[in-house]
Amino acid sequence: MTHLPGTAAADLAEPPAAPRRPRPGAGLLVPAALGVLLLAAALAAPLLATHGPLDGSLRDRLLAAGSPGHLLGTDGQGRDMLSRLLWGARPSLIGGFAPVGVAAVLGTAAGVTAGLGGRVTEQALLRTLDVLYAFPGILMALAVATVLHTGLGAVVISLSVVLTPAVTRVVHTEVRRIRTAEYLEAARVSGAGRLAVAVRQVLPVIAPVVLVYCSSLVGLSIVYAAGLSFLGLGVTPPHAEWGAMLQESWPSLLTHPGIAMLPALVILAVSVLFNCLGEALRRRAGGELAEVTR
Repeated sequence: MTHLPGTAAADLAEPPAAPRRPRPGAGLLVPAALGVLLLAAALAAPLLATHGPLDGSLRDRLLAAGSPGHLLGTDGQGRDMLSRLLWGARPSLIGGFAPVGVAAVLGTAAGVTAGLGGRVTEQALLRTLDVLYAFPGILMALAVATVLHTGLGAVVISLSVVLTPAVTRVVHTEVRRIRTAEYLEAARVSGAGRLAVAVRQVLPVIAPVVLVYCSSLVGLSIVYAAGLSFLGLGVTPPHAEWGAMLQESWPSLLTHPGIAMLPALVILAVSVLFNCLGEALRRRAGGELAEVTR
């Protein structure tokens, strides 16, 4: 077949097609289905909850699980625990997903810029990352949240600051791996600028890496968000949020451990769920993609 003039470079400039993936097995479908159910429950909390998040009576305080009208019992203010867990799912999941989304956008932009930019830009980014990595993530989140006002916004901002360097490093590593590929060189030879190369050639290739890695960060982000609320730096009582519920019920840990254990177990279970989902995505990706996202 005869190629028209200039089509060879155009062919080389196309990023390689993603390999076919096997059909997802139970290891991926089960956590994915549970995650969808969890998100649906959070969105449908006003329909599913039998009580409002602040509805309660001191006459009904500290009822045991299985009490009439209160499947999981009530807290120290007489509020239904199951309803509050449902109402608290939305802010808790926002505290898990929103920082990861912000970190994915900012980290991808920074990593691609460093990977395709000059040596000065790359070294400046790497040295900045080294400085940020010198501080434990939870301490950095505490420092940022302390400066900001309490609330869900403070949680999102502080955790975005913590997670962005990790995403940046993963993206930068992947861009370094592919920046000398033939299709990128062909795109540059054909006159494409750095922005065009980044958008048309690099982003489609690194998108699976970012997706897999960020999916593994959601569970960690949920735990961090709950921790900030527990310490009074995030969502504060009496608002329904899993970390805030844990803080409220903590004084009753010895006398009524079930009340304190419920939000703690939910936080643990949801974190494990999203960690399993991220691990399943990583295993399904296989090969180099799995190595990059470790």
